[in-house]
Amino acid sequence: MDEKFEIMELLQKKQLLEKKLGSIIYGSVEIRKKDDKKYIYVHYRDEGILLTKYVGEYSEELYNLILNNSIEAKSIKKEIRDINKRLKALNYIEEDLCSNIEVNIDFAKRHLVDTIYKQAILEGVATTFADTESIIEGGKVNNMTSEDVMKIVNLKHAWEFILNKNVIQSQTNFALLCEINRFVQEGFYYSAGKVRSTPVSITGTNWTPDLPIESVIKEELDDIFNGDLNEIDRAVELLLYVMRKQIFIDGNKRTAVIFANHYLISKGKGIIVIPAELADDYKKLLIVYYEGKDNTKIKEFLKKRCYLCI
Repeated sequence: MDEKFEIMELLQKKQLLEKKLGSIIYGSVEIRKKDDKKYIYVHYRDEGILLTKYVGEYSEELYNLILNNSIEAKSIKKEIRDINKRLKALNYIEEDLCSNIEVNIDFAKRHLVDTIYKQAILEGVATTFADTESIIEGGKVNNMTSEDVMKIVNLKHAWEFILNKNVIQSQTNFALLCEINRFVQEGFYYSAGKVRSTPVSITGTNWTPDLPIESVIKEELDDIFNGDLNEIDRAVELLLYVMRKQIFIDGNKRTAVIFANHYLISKGKGIIVIPAELADDYKKLLIVYYEGKDNTKIKEFLKKRCYLCI
């Protein structure tokens, strides 16, 4: 396995484990009494600091849940330690983020629901902003297909992945591109994250993309990164390249937007989001771009109508 790709997978797994660890209540249980009632507190360590948290009024069910969680937390922490050892063996060094990148990550997180809603609309998902927000927060919604709900959940996971501080410091490269598509298409295709090997058609045009070749994709991405472009223009080029190349069997537009935003955020330069009300205009410009008739209008559209500066 390519070392860069292995590091990416390890960071992804570590992120999921840390998220799971943060979602459960665990620690050394202390029961405090006041009047005729008993209350549960837990003592636990976070980054070496001993902390105490109030959990709730005592019950056997809650008490046993914390005990079981503590066993699970021990196992999760061991997995994280093993991942850290492997990352060290691969010479991966976690560096502190620059302040402008941290600000950009916070900016992207504040806009996350709106961003995912707009991406879903671009893909024809029948959702509202309120329903999108509910799904992202783990709630249930009515009048939406399970497929549409899964698309939104997958977008959430893909964005959470790139906004992890370890991942945002990784190179915006082919390995990352494949990993983003794997998140986007999880549960839909067994080939998620893999370069497609079958022809695809594009709605609204007779133009069809060639079968993608991995070595060519890597070379063409290198050309974009080595070209004489500023960060915003380069992000736009990355976004349009992935969309037109149709590298994956599906989810190329979603993957392209997140991929380009990884690059922008890693440079502290804002985000690109296609407004829901402009989705039809964008699709028309995209068809013209696919057909090779004009590539200036869509680039100006993305920079003037879709780019959000922090």
